[in-house]
Amino acid sequence: MPVTHPAGDHRRPPLADLVVALAGTLFVLAGAAGLVPALSGVALAVAGGCALACVRLVRRAALTRRVATILDAAVLAAGLTVAVLPLTDPAHRLPVALAGLAVAAPLYAVALLRLPGRSRLTGAERLRRAVDVLGLGVSLVFAGWVLLPPGEVPSVARTASIAGATGLAVLLVAALAGRRRRPGAARCQAGAAATLAGLALLVVLLAYRAPDRAVLGVAPLLLVGALLTAGGARRSAAGERPRPGGFPVAWPALTAPAGIAALAAGHHLWTVGEFTGTAVALGLAVIPPMVLRELLAAADQRRRVARLAAREARLRDLVGDDPPAGPASTVAPVDRAGLLCGMARRTGGALLVIDLHAPDGRAVEAPVLVEVAGRIRAGCGSDLVARLADHEFAVLTDVGPVLAYALGTRLLAALGAPYPRPTGAVRLQVSVGLAETTGGDAEDVLRQADLARRRAVQLGRDRVEWYDAYLEEQLVRRLDLERELPGAVARGELDLIFQPVLALADRQPVGTEALLRWRSPVLGTVLPDELLPVAADLDLVGEVGRWVLDRACRQLAAWSDGGRELWMAVNVTPRELAAPDFVTRTATALAAYDVPPERLVVEVAEPAVGAELSTVVARLAGLRSLGVRTALDDFRAEHASLAQLRRLPIDLLKVGPHLVGPATEGQRPLIEVVANLGDRLGLEVVVEGLESEAQVAGARRAGCRYGQGFALARPATAERVEAWFEEFPSAPR
Repeated sequence: MPVTHPAGDHRRPPLADLVVALAGTLFVLAGAAGLVPALSGVALAVAGGCALACVRLVRRAALTRRVATILDAAVLAAGLTVAVLPLTDPAHRLPVALAGLAVAAPLYAVALLRLPGRSRLTGAERLRRAVDVLGLGVSLVFAGWVLLPPGEVPSVARTASIAGATGLAVLLVAALAGRRRRPGAARCQAGAAATLAGLALLVVLLAYRAPDRAVLGVAPLLLVGALLTAGGARRSAAGERPRPGGFPVAWPALTAPAGIAALAAGHHLWTVGEFTGTAVALGLAVIPPMVLRELLAAADQRRRVARLAAREARLRDLVGDDPPAGPASTVAPVDRAGLLCGMARRTGGALLVIDLHAPDGRAVEAPVLVEVAGRIRAGCGSDLVARLADHEFAVLTDVGPVLAYALGTRLLAALGAPYPRPTGAVRLQVSVGLAETTGGDAEDVLRQADLARRRAVQLGRDRVEWYDAYLEEQLVRRLDLERELPGAVARGELDLIFQPVLALADRQPVGTEALLRWRSPVLGTVLPDELLPVAADLDLVGEVGRWVLDRACRQLAAWSDGGRELWMAVNVTPRELAAPDFVTRTATALAAYDVPPERLVVEVAEPAVGAELSTVVARLAGLRSLGVRTALDDFRAEHASLAQLRRLPIDLLKVGPHLVGPATEGQRPLIEVVANLGDRLGLEVVVEGLESEAQVAGARRAGCRYGQGFALARPATAERVEAWFEEFPSAPR
C-alpha cells in the first residue's frame, strides 16, 4: 500500500515569494518616484506575482484537477487586466478593468466553492455566519460610501464599491471561520478577497480619472492576492492538517465592523465635516447586526448553562445523594456533579481523568476497583477525588501543571502495579488525561481532560497526556476521518499518483512507485500517514489494499499496451502482507490484467517488519515464487537491520537520502557500504528522496543503480507521467 515519502510532500522555503515581493516593491517605488511610468510599474509589480502563482497552480492541477485550473484562470485574468493598462488608450481603461473584475469574480466563486473540505453548517452556524457577513459588509459599504470624494459619484464607482464591500465581507468571514480547520482554503479565500478588492479599487480610481500614480495602490493587493491564492491551493492539495492556535473565530464579529465604521467616520469628519442622510443611515445600519450578534452569543451561553444544569440533574438522578456503592465507598462522596461544583469554586490547579482498562477488554472486577480507589486516595492526599463511571475516576488538585503531571505519573505507576486475586495477579492499563482548570468553565475543563484521556488511549495507554488546542483539533480530525473513510473506495475517492524511478547511469526511467491519495470532498486530500492508521483501526486496510493493487495492475497493463515495459512498486503494510490470501490475491490481479509478474514490485517498510518477521518472510517468498519482485523500503543500515536483511527474500533495497552524506573522517560514506552490501547479497539498491544534484551524484558514485526523488522526477498523475515518458524514446518498451 502506498506510503508518503518525504520527497513527495516536502515544502520548500518561499524564497521565490520573497524575491517576487521585493521586486514588486521596487517597481512600485520606481513608479512613485517617476523612474518608470506609474502604470508600467503597477503592471511589472503584479506580473511577477501572477506569473509565479500561475506556474504553481498549473503544477497543482495534477492534484486538485479543475479547481487549480479555475484558480489559475482567475489569477491570470487579474494579472492581464493590469498588464494591458499601459498599452490601452486612457478612454478604454475603465472597460478593461470592469471586464477583468467581471471575469475574475465568478471564476474565484466557482473555484472556492469546489475546494475540498467544505462541511455542512448547522442552522445556528449559518445564522451566525450571515450576521457576521451582514455586520462586516454594512461597515465596509459605509466606509466605501463616505471615503469616496465629495460631489457627484460615478455610478460605476458606487456599484464597484458596494459590490466589492459585499464580496470582501463574504470572503473574509469565510476565511476567518475556516482558518484553523481548512487553512489552505482560508488562504485561497483571503487571496481572492485581496485580488477582487484590488480590481474593485482599480475600477473606482479609473472611474474618477485619478492620476496614474494613484493606481499604484492596487499593486500590493493584486500581488498579495495572487501569492495567497497559489499558496492556499498548494496547502489544500497537500492535505495539510488543521492547525492550532489563533484567536477565537468570533473575535472580529464585533470589533472589526465597529472599528472600520469608526475609522471611516472619523476620516470623513476630518476631511469633509458633515454627513449626508444616506451616510447617516448606513452608519446606523452597522449597529443592528452587532446587537444581533451579541444576542446570539448570549443565547448560546444560556443554552450552555441549561445543558450543564440538565446534565447535573441527570447525574444526580443516577447517583443520588449517597456515594456509589462498592469500590467508590473508598473515595470521598463526590459524584460528577459535585466535581463540577468543586471546579467552579477554584481559580487554579488541574484536573486529571483516569481511565482503567482490564486485559482482553473485560470489565474491571469490583474488588479490583476497591483497591484502585484506595490507591488513588493514598496517592492524592487532600485532593478532591470523584468517580465518573465504573472504570473512570477524576482527581482535582490545587497544584500547578508541573506537579500535576508528576501526580499523574505517580498514579500511573501505582495503578499499573499488579492487583492480587485468588486466580492470579491482575494488571490494568491506565490512561490519564490532564487539563488546567484555568482553561475555561468547569464543563470545558472536564471535556478537555477527557479529550486528553482519549488521546492517551489512542497512543497506546499507560501514559499521561496533556490537553492543548492542537490535541482537540487532532481528535476532531480523527473523528472526521473515521466518519468519512468507510465507503471511500465505493465512492471512487481514492487515487494513485506515480513517481518515476530512474537509472542513475543514464537517467532513463525504469519504473514507478504508486503513491496513494484520498481525495475526500469533505476533508480534502488525505495522505497515507493519516489515512492508514485510521484504516487499520476500522479494519479497512484489506479493502484499501485490494483497490491499490487492482488499480496499479490496471495502470501497468495500460502502459504495456502503449509499449512501455516499466515496473511499478506498490507498498504494503505487514498487516496486509500477513493476510492468508495475499499471494493468491496478487496472482489474481496480475492475471486479470495480463501483467507479467516481474513488472510488479511489492514493497514493505523495514521498521515495521520486525514484529511479524516470520510471516513476512513466508509471504515474500510466496510472491517471488510467482515471479513478483520484492523490496525492503526505508532500510536503516543498523546492526539489527543487517541481520534481518539476510533472512528476507527480496530483490530491491530502498534507502533514504540521509545515507548519501559526507563520511566521517577516516571512514567510507555509508551509502558506499550499503551499495557494496547490496552487491554481495545480489540486491539492486534504490536511493529515494533525492532532492539535489549533489545527492544524485553521491548515489551514483557509490554504485547505486536506481534513484527516485524531486531532483529526478516529481510525482504526478498517470497521464502526466506517461507524457513525461515520451521525452525518453530509449526507455524500456
